Amino acid sequence: MMNNYRYQLFDSVKLREVITLADGQDVAVGTSGVVVELFADGEAYLVELFGDWVKVDRDGELIPASADDPEAFTETIGLATLSEQQLELLKPAQKTVDARTQLLTVVDDLPESLLTEVVDFAEFLRQKQRRQELV
Repeated sequence: MMNNYRYQLFDSVKLREVITLADGQDVAVGTSGVVVELFADGEAYLVELFGDWVKVDRDGELIPASADDPEAFTETIGLATLSEQQLELLKPAQKTVDARTQLLTVVDDLPESLLTEVVDFAEFLRQKQRRQELV
């Protein structure tokens, strides 16, 4: 059953179906990823897909690692442009990235005319905070 959720930047997702990357590599159902770009107001999503846990050895090569290794990270296996039907939400961006990152992402998409309003509002909040600190 398809949900009506519109994925947002930085949402953690997983694949609902096998997809083939541009290099011909098949990526399995359940592979996790993160939305890194939105196209046509959510008609499609650029998703960075992740593989196994790895780390860099002394020679600069990637080697298998465990998730609890402090030097480990999940290997990027590719980027794919996908539709909403091909994805399932794992965790919304609000639970994975901080408010500052979310704000920067939103601000990036605003036209210059609206950016001045954001700056004015941010200055208002800063002044409000300063007044509260004086009390």
